[in-house]
Amino acid sequence: MSEMKLAVLGAAGRMGQTLARAVAAAEGCTLAAGIEAKGSPVVGRDLGEVVGLGTLGIPITDDPLPVFAEVHGVLDFTAPKATVAFAGLAAQARIVHVIGTTGLTADDQAKIEAAARHAAIVKAGNMSLGINLLAGLTARVARTLGPEFDIEILELHHRHKRDAPSGTALLLGEAAASGRNIALNDHSARARAAGPDIAVAGADAVILERNVTA
Repeated sequence: MSEMKLAVLGAAGRMGQTLARAVAAAEGCTLAAGIEAKGSPVVGRDLGEVVGLGTLGIPITDDPLPVFAEVHGVLDFTAPKATVAFAGLAAQARIVHVIGTTGLTADDQAKIEAAARHAAIVKAGNMSLGINLLAGLTARVARTLGPEFDIEILELHHRHKRDAPSGTALLLGEAAASGRNIALNDHSARARAAGPDIAVAGADAVILERNVTA
């Protein structure tokens, strides 16, 4: 069986570099390409040198079309606007599109679902096995305890985080809502503060945010 050729989107970012190294080390996979946004200072540089693998002879490109035509799949932990565009390209090429991007709107989700009619799309707010097991347990607990119990999801992260609530918080919120057989958007309250104390009560499912400086 031939190796799966994979491209990393947003290859120079922190997550992109981690993915590139993981693909290079994975049996049965080949790190075939790295894509960055137009105007990025790393475009044209060797992918291996950027991600810490040494020279690979693969220049980072800002043109996804020829890459999507040659690879079997792409790994995408970028930004919502880029991810939606990449989903369309993956659908045209009929390849695998693994999405870890968070902060997607309902409209973004609808476009990705449309693309999934032609592309094999794997998408999660958090790719960790442990978090996905926790989501399953959260749904079960929410279903077992019943509506007389409020649910609060409190997350702490640095103040520069781009998407809040995080994909992980939303994943757990959706799991709790599914356990109650309700829609999260219709039965949730969200609060954000820089101070040490937050108190929100009385909702079926609550996602709270607290920013910290560390």
